[in-house]
Amino acid sequence: MLNHYETVFILTPVLSDVQMKEAVEKYKTILTENGALITNEENWGLRKLQYPIQKKSTGFYSLLQFDADPTVIATLETQFRRDERVLRFLSFRLDKYAFEYAEKRKSVKSKEVKEN
Repeated sequence: MLNHYETVFILTPVLSDVQMKEAVEKYKTILTENGALITNEENWGLRKLQYPIQKKSTGFYSLLQFDADPTVIATLETQFRRDERVLRFLSFRLDKYAFEYAEKRKSVKSKEVKEN
């Protein structure tokens, strides 16, 4: 059975835009190779951190929403821990209320994109 998951990760700010996009693509590839279906991807860009992490005060935020088997999370988080570019990450399973909210947020965002 596939569960709904959401992962937010922060990449080091010393990366160029190309390197940042390559890192995000790497994690999307890991997910799809392990049978996950990516439902949403958001790049939140360079943001200020609440507190310094590894003497850095900013980071590139990225969000991935996907449907996957629970065993995929262990593989993904192992890759996050091995990558020096990742400052922090958080993966969690969406319950039915969080999933409904995420779907609503996606539909509002897609309407905004279509209007512009």
